[in-house]
Amino acid sequence: MRLSITGLANTGKTTIFNALTGLDLPTSLYITREMEPQIATVRVPDKRIESLAHIFKPKKVTPTTVEYIDYLGLTKGDVQQNKKVFDFIKEADAIVHVVRSFEDEAVIHPLGGIEPLRDLETVEFEFIFGDLELVTKRLQRIEESRKKGKKPKDEEIKVLLRCKEALESERPLRFVQFNEEEQAILRPMQFLSDKPEVIVFNTDEYMSAEDRQYLIKKAEEYFKKFSPHYEDKVKIISLSGKLEMELSRMTPEEQKEFLSGLGIDEPALNKLIKVSYGLLRFISFFTVGEDEVRAWTIKEGTNAQKAAGKIHSDMERGFIRAEVVGYEEFIKEGSLSSLRQKGLLRLEGKDYIVKDGDIINFRFNV
Repeated sequence: MRLSITGLANTGKTTIFNALTGLDLPTSLYITREMEPQIATVRVPDKRIESLAHIFKPKKVTPTTVEYIDYLGLTKGDVQQNKKVFDFIKEADAIVHVVRSFEDEAVIHPLGGIEPLRDLETVEFEFIFGDLELVTKRLQRIEESRKKGKKPKDEEIKVLLRCKEALESERPLRFVQFNEEEQAILRPMQFLSDKPEVIVFNTDEYMSAEDRQYLIKKAEEYFKKFSPHYEDKVKIISLSGKLEMELSRMTPEEQKEFLSGLGIDEPALNKLIKVSYGLLRFISFFTVGEDEVRAWTIKEGTNAQKAAGKIHSDMERGFIRAEVVGYEEFIKEGSLSSLRQKGLLRLEGKDYIVKDGDIINFRFNV
């Protein structure tokens, strides 16, 4: 799962990337047009796997992970610069859109002043205009082919015209309903405004909770214009990238003491990682034992046989049954042997829909 961190230049994207990854990439006070893409894998915080590891004391613990990418910032109206960014973002599963909400006279703002809600809309419009250009060019190529005697596909033209209409009315494609056939037609075009998105208001560490909530509320109002159920495709949070980077450089003990003083349970970055993971409708199931406790990533709605295939294709091919218990039920009992003795381990067939937190032992024969 890959998420691309983007936004206008000098929003603190790289600061947040450093905090997420523990890296120390240089940040710039000035708008830069040259940068190599940076990619890093980040563990998804999950107290459940920590508890299971404490119980089983395995040789190895393997959590789920998310991949983040940091690249150049966007510039309003700069077609050439933004195309470089768009071409890279297209490969991502979702977007982390960082919106600058901090004051710093030393760091240039490309639009001249701090207006988070204006900046949010500016980037959303750049996504829309980029997609509109794609649709327009595709329709032109179809028309050119038609003139050469090649019969166009009516279904493709129909759905592209729907996209064009939505984009011309400044509506992101993530809020347009497409059926499975239409989605299959559009998928190769990798539209930006169709990708799930996390909006991150990057504030300074002194911004009040009321001011943070105000930004989130105004962003919610913006997206509600497109859909009352915008949260299916867009999540909105706030954090201080500078503070989070400082936290990431502390030892676990120092971090715990610092957060305790603020009355906070965990870094805000943990929420960003969890929100990123959940945005794409991923869930985790666990396999446990003395050798390894491991979390596995699957899509919501995945059945037991397909889940077994995440571990090994032989398990999927030779699937017999899944021995299942929910995490909370396991913690209450404390051991698998006790659950077996009490008949509390469920035997599920291949069509069982795996739930988040299920602990599963697959029975298979090849």
